Amino acid sequence: MVKTVTVQNFEEVVQSEKTVLLDFWATWCGPCMRQGPIVEALGEEGFAVGKVDVDAQPELAQRFRIMSIPTLIVFKDGKEYKKMIGLTSKEELKALLQE
Repeated sequence: MVKTVTVQNFEEVVQSEKTVLLDFWATWCGPCMRQGPIVEALGEEGFAVGKVDVDAQPELAQRFRIMSIPTLIVFKDGKEYKKMIGLTSKEELKALLQE
């Protein structure tokens, strides 16, 4: 399951015992539309994943210095562990979530 992450529920990401993948995206972004199904598939496989719409959540986009989308950030132990910019493969993301 993919969770919509907002300023209001962001603490859940930091407090998660699982490694969490956040996908920063926007509806007008072509590469984001291709990244979305990959992120959703990981959620269906049981990984902790969330999506942040940068237009709806500019505070989070600014906080994590999102300059290009899609940007994917992996959080481990409540801290930013790895940041990837651009379309990223399911295999690469899965490997990071399993580390």
